[in-house]
Amino acid sequence: MFTDDFKRLLVGLVMGDTLMTLKFTTKAWKRMVDAFIDEGVRSGQLMIHGGNDTYWKEAQAQHERCKLVTRVISLLNVMKVGKNACWHAVNLAVVDIPDGVESIDGAAFCACDSLTTVSFPTTLTLFGWPAFYKCSSLDNVDLLHTNLQELDYSAFGSCSELKSMTTPDLLQTLGKAIFRGCSKLVPSDINVRDNDAVVAHLRSKQLAQN
Repeated sequence: MFTDDFKRLLVGLVMGDTLMTLKFTTKAWKRMVDAFIDEGVRSGQLMIHGGNDTYWKEAQAQHERCKLVTRVISLLNVMKVGKNACWHAVNLAVVDIPDGVESIDGAAFCACDSLTTVSFPTTLTLFGWPAFYKCSSLDNVDLLHTNLQELDYSAFGSCSELKSMTTPDLLQTLGKAIFRGCSKLVPSDINVRDNDAVVAHLRSKQLAQN
């Protein structure tokens, strides 16, 4: 599966017969783009592709460069956003996660202080921990149209401005402390460790908004 971003990038790199040949050769397309992906941030654009986890040691090494990221480009066969992929991208404000993504892995968007808007695909089923921890500008999350079944430990912990979240009926499993530090979403009189109480509160807020 080739995303539109992937195709646009390749059109800028190859022309004519070469492009026509590569359209039918997945590995060839991927090899040409990998050279760009491996360099990480280019002019504030972070490129992600299928299975490209960024593990903690690498994330630490890319810490300063990640501060430059203002846009995420999804390329080839993206079924998940890998671990630490956008960790500490403090200038990233808007993310459009493409169709086909099934999971957002641990700390993928952790400490993205400027993140205000995230579009989630219908294919999404799982959040790793702590996927959006300390996204302090995020105020609304719409998951209603997803197939989300589980939110892992502290997925939205310390999202201090989070006021609204819509969730699908399929969502029944919440990790511990998922909304700790989210007092604008879950008031202090509700125990954030009580999954049933938290889910009931979110459902009641959704009904009140409809």
